[in-house]
Amino acid sequence: MKSHRKIVACALVLALMLSACSTTSTTQITDTGDTVLKNTNFDSLENRKKKTVAAMVETVYSTDYSSSVKENIDDLKNQKDYTDEDMLIIHDPYGTNHLSLYVYFKTDKAVQVSYTIQAKNTSDFSETVEKSAKKTHEFTVLGLIPNTTNTITFTLTDANGKKTTKTIKYKMGKKLGVEETNLEVTANNETQSLSNGLYAILGNDSDDQDFVYYYDNNGTLRGETPIIGYRAHRLLFRNGLMYYSISETKIAAVNSFGQVKKIIHTGDYELHHDYCFDDDGNLLVLGSKEGKSYSDSSSEDLILRIDPDTDKILQVVDLGDILGDYKATAHKASITNQEGVVGLDRIHINAIQWLGNDTVILSSRETSSILKISHLFDDSPNIDYIIGQQNFWDATYGDKVLNQVGTFANTGGQHSVNIEYDDSLADGQYYLYMFNNNYGQSPTQTYDWTQIDGIQTKTNSNLSTTELAQASSYYYKYLVDENAGTYELVQSFAVPYSSHVSSVQELAGNIIVDSGFQGIFGEYTKDGTLLKQFQMKLNKYMIYRVYKYDFDGFYFNK
Repeated sequence: MKSHRKIVACALVLALMLSACSTTSTTQITDTGDTVLKNTNFDSLENRKKKTVAAMVETVYSTDYSSSVKENIDDLKNQKDYTDEDMLIIHDPYGTNHLSLYVYFKTDKAVQVSYTIQAKNTSDFSETVEKSAKKTHEFTVLGLIPNTTNTITFTLTDANGKKTTKTIKYKMGKKLGVEETNLEVTANNETQSLSNGLYAILGNDSDDQDFVYYYDNNGTLRGETPIIGYRAHRLLFRNGLMYYSISETKIAAVNSFGQVKKIIHTGDYELHHDYCFDDDGNLLVLGSKEGKSYSDSSSEDLILRIDPDTDKILQVVDLGDILGDYKATAHKASITNQEGVVGLDRIHINAIQWLGNDTVILSSRETSSILKISHLFDDSPNIDYIIGQQNFWDATYGDKVLNQVGTFANTGGQHSVNIEYDDSLADGQYYLYMFNNNYGQSPTQTYDWTQIDGIQTKTNSNLSTTELAQASSYYYKYLVDENAGTYELVQSFAVPYSSHVSSVQELAGNIIVDSGFQGIFGEYTKDGTLLKQFQMKLNKYMIYRVYKYDFDGFYFNK
């Protein structure tokens, strides 16, 4: 042990050696600090309780800190040989998922490991952590229930199918946040199975400590990842790491044990709304010039290209240059910040999808339009097409608007636009699906959005209870035909109204929908039949996005 090196633990870190005399014995573990190994460098529980969560989170998201924790864990691993009778178990050693355990041990013969968590008043939670038999086992147990005793049963399966079980009881401490452990289920019509995975609650813009929460198909809390602030916009996976934003200027990359391997900075820019990878592994991040979100300078109209390995910004694309003619027609917005400074948010990009070959699909809330931009990083980016109201663009880029096939209302302030390819379609055809907020607003333009049939022009907070009950947003799916220059609405169904934010995701034949301003999310069949719906109490006024992840190859089936 390197006793001179002090590691400040920012979550409830608990290092435990478990001994069991047989495969049927159960070891009781209580999260009180009494069982912390002597002479380790993990901070005492009493000292940890004195730290604020915010201060602990600031400490967590540092590669130096995470590397020090890794060294400490390696020291523990080298102290002795850990076996299935004597495991090394550490509670959230890196501080990046409070409701988790790190587990390490070896077995004489190769086995595959799975686990089941049981706790009072909750359904069992089971996962397979290894897809093949191994002799060395190192993984994360995700899904502990806070403030109660969790019975965790490890099942070890050898090549002949013989199973051995090891059971521990772990008394988990309190949550770090104020979220519900069990969400209210407001609809339950499971005529077919829900998709596999955990619902990730991505951003609630609370005044309190910010988190990413994971909930299972029963609405039970299974993960609590603190972030520095603002919101995480989505989870991205690449080369064994999970990427997510942790503040307006930082994206973290962590491994499956929770170790922070990289911190990517956005420099003089503030990230917002979305990010994705290009084919070379660079991050494409929607951004604004730092401190300019409410100023005469445009906001939320930049795309940053960042190399996550070197933490260098390679390029900044200004959509105000690409859409220069439109930008010239925009006037100052009527909205102001708390200091009374008027903002100028001309385009407001809220989603980005990478198509390859320097081409992206962008969702513009301010114009209620979807744009395809090619040659994005060349000297002469090109607007391939626009999907939106024809007369909104007639004065500038009307020749770029695709022709609408059929009679339907265009989107209003859409979010979470996704591209979907289908082998049954001809070349040049594909689907775009999205959350159609059905809310028309362009403070930087003089435009009457009520010409779209049925569109709302009031936010959720400005609607009466009766009006809100009658209002709808929609799941929309377009068939785009670039050869014919057309788009067609091929599917839509009503969902709870949300004037801003929100998301949709097609997953395993189902559709996940988050109506963010109401704090409602649910899962639908592919034809729009609601299977299950959850209500989350809002710390402030919204859930930004809800995407579902199975974590296959990351936490599970490694």
